[in-house]
Amino acid sequence: MSTVSQSHDPTKSFLSVNNIEVVYSHVILVLKGVSLDVPKGGIVALLGANGAGKTTTLKAISNLLHAERGEVTKGSILLDGEPVHKLTPNELVTRGCIQVMEGRRCFAHLTIEENLLTGAFTRRDGKAATARDLEMVYNYFPRLRERRGSTAGYTSGGEQQMCAIGRALMSRPSMILLDEPSMGLAPQIVEEIFTIVKDLNEKEGVSFLLAEQNTNMALRYARYGYILENGRVVMDGDAKSLAENEDVKEFYLGISDGRRKSFRDGKHYRRRKRWLA
Repeated sequence: MSTVSQSHDPTKSFLSVNNIEVVYSHVILVLKGVSLDVPKGGIVALLGANGAGKTTTLKAISNLLHAERGEVTKGSILLDGEPVHKLTPNELVTRGCIQVMEGRRCFAHLTIEENLLTGAFTRRDGKAATARDLEMVYNYFPRLRERRGSTAGYTSGGEQQMCAIGRALMSRPSMILLDEPSMGLAPQIVEEIFTIVKDLNEKEGVSFLLAEQNTNMALRYARYGYILENGRVVMDGDAKSLAENEDVKEFYLGISDGRRKSFRDGKHYRRRKRWLA
């Protein structure tokens, strides 16, 4: 029996994804009835292994599927009550929703500061406001201030990830869709980035939907989580209860009965995945 909760309530959400299906190239079904909600001012984790459908979910929300021959064929996505399919990606940014793509996609030939300023391209509130927000980004990411004149392509992976998040902040978002922020980074840098995400949420009121393979880190900072497998939400709940769930601990954190399991032990996990029964 499935353990997916029935907490989906679009009336209380800033972002509401309701039972969507996504098909690539008209034949490949990638998402199968995915529903999730992100409240205003919340941090929600979208968890799962590589290939589970996390990135596709984010691209469906930010309306970037068409570039990859993908489309939402069923269901609906509402941002602050308005259907996303009626808006272009640029219009979504101006309405406060922006995606930070996986892989730290900075403009490699531009400096860090030039990268940050490209994030303000859609704004029409003047140079003074842009300068204030640039200073805000530097306050959250002091390392970027030190490297502001450096060519982005020659900075470290952690600095590029900070630059990508900082560039998103320059658009003055209400919500950031953050795709695999920990990918390829040292644990200390990952901790630093997640701490900044928490600060941005608490001090600037930015909502976050975090797509992450690093379940342990994501559940430490999120308030609610959804677990995707093979394009379906197989479990959801508040972050604390997910982190304490024995199945989640074993299958995603590699811990069983208080001890870390070896890969050899973990190979047999599919026989015990009760929520897929």
